[in-house]
Formats: sequence, C-alpha cells, structure tokens
Amino acid sequence: MAIKKDDNYFGTFVELVNYSCQAANLLSEIMHNFNPDELEEKMKEMHNIEHAGDVERHIMMKKLAKEFITPIEREDIVAMADAIDNVTDAIEDVLMRMYMFNIKTMREDSLKMAEIIVKCCEALREALVEFHNFRKSHTLHGLIVEINRMEEEGDQLFTKATRNLYVQGKDPLEVYGWGRTLHYMEICCDACEDVADVIESVMMKNS
Repeated sequence: MAIKKDDNYFGTFVELVNYSCQAANLLSEIMHNFNPDELEEKMKEMHNIEHAGDVERHIMMKKLAKEFITPIEREDIVAMADAIDNVTDAIEDVLMRMYMFNIKTMREDSLKMAEIIVKCCEALREALVEFHNFRKSHTLHGLIVEINRMEEEGDQLFTKATRNLYVQGKDPLEVYGWGRTLHYMEICCDACEDVADVIESVMMKNS
C-alpha cells in the first residue's frame, strides 16, 4: 500500500530522503564530469535541493506542533527529520569544500566515495519506504545492516584515499584541500548510518 503523506509522517520521511538522493546523484554527476569552472553554478543547484528539503522539514514540524496523536513518539519524528536533513547538508558541504579549496582535478578514489554516497542514500530511501511497516517488516532490519555495511566500506575508502593523498601528493595546498573534502565525504556516509540508527531505535522501542 502506498504511503499517503497527508496521513502520517512516514511519507514525509521518504520525501526528505528523496532530496538526499537528488543531492547525492548531483554530487556524483559533478565529480564524474568535473569542470572546476562550473562549481559555483553547481553550488546554486545543490543549494536549491537542500533548501527544498528544509522547506519540507519546516512544514512537517509546523504540523507536528499542532497534533496531539502521532504514529511514533514526537522526539523520534524530530530526530528522524533532523538526521535525514543532516545527510543532505553533508552532501552540500562536500561541494562547498571543493569550491572553497579550489579543487582543480578529480581523484579516482574520490569518485568511488561519491558512488558509495549514492548507494548509501538509495539504501536509506528503501529503508524509509519500508519504515511505516516497521512492526511487521521482514526486510527493514536487512536494509539497516546493508547501510551499516556501506558506511564501513566508506570508512575503508576514506582511509585508503587519505593515505594515497599523502603518499602521492606534492602540493601541500592540494593535499590539505582534498583531505578536508574527503573527510566531508566520509561524514556523508556517517550521516546515513545515523538515520539507520534512528530507525533501529524506533523499532526497539516498539518491539
């Protein structure tokens, strides 16, 4: 059965994570077709996605403030909305760092990290589509495990990419700039895992 956004908050969670997925796909597209001269314009496109997610979240919070009965505890609704918002913010932060640190060329290992971010967000969307059925779901736990696995893969990629940067890097400014950028890419994976942790917490409270 399809989730009706007007009937509960679970549909809004899916709407919010859709913005995260849009942001992740945009970041991956920018990095795979990298043109430093387009970064400033791409930042505006990314910010439009992030802002749309913020508007959706504010509408939900306004609704929450007026309602007495909610499908899950109010603090869990707030925690979920904040955690998903953090994912989209973290992805935007990556692009901002690329612009701030004047990244001129793309690194192969960073492309792999971008792909992991996309996969994490897609798995998160699958989990949130299933979240409304958390009391009876046979697949939600497996999706949480998969998000955790991909976060660990992201950690491993980050470690290898950072080492490669310091082994191969010649320009200290480039090393610093890419080091910070890779760190923010790793934060994206952590943010996805944080959403999975909220889902798991709700499942535990209601089991």
